[in-house]
Amino acid sequence: MTGAYPVLASGSSGSAGRGRSPRTWARTFCGTPASVPEARRFAGELLAGCPAREVLLVCVSELCANAIRHTASGNGGAFIVEVACPRDGVARVAVTDEGGLSVPAAGRPDVMADGGRGLALVAACTSRWGYADAYPGRTVWAEATWPVPVPSPGQASPAGPASRLARSPLPRASRSSRGWPPCDAPPDGSPPGPAA
Repeated sequence: MTGAYPVLASGSSGSAGRGRSPRTWARTFCGTPASVPEARRFAGELLAGCPAREVLLVCVSELCANAIRHTASGNGGAFIVEVACPRDGVARVAVTDEGGLSVPAAGRPDVMADGGRGLALVAACTSRWGYADAYPGRTVWAEATWPVPVPSPGQASPAGPASRLARSPLPRASRSSRGWPPCDAPPDGSPPGPAA
């Protein structure tokens, strides 16, 4: 894994600082351009009140567009968008695709080119980013940070946007036998019901 950042599923045990376990919410989208605004809405709802919301929504758009354009996700496949709040002052978005030939790179963009600026933009506006293999595809993630108040000894920690995100009731999407949830999974993450 190159630059991997661990993410625990919602409800998983584990620690991320003072007894809090990180929470991750995920949803699968069909690998079509129409799914990009849907993915932004999904992430936007989870990041409501987050100081880094707008930056992370730009990242969601760029990472989803890259998954569609440069991987098998865009050839009738799907991609997964994850939103996590591992600790106060940190939020993370990730997109897992179905695999492609190239490796994500944020090189120096050619200002005259039609494309190629997406990962450079992600790298420039986030605290850190990276990718990890996620057989058969790859997960590309971006993380944003912001200052949080540090309580004086004996004071309770203030409940900010990151705390609210960590307590959000949205469930993790179910996965199919192939490892990917169906594209038509409802936004709440529950499995699709029978056709009417």
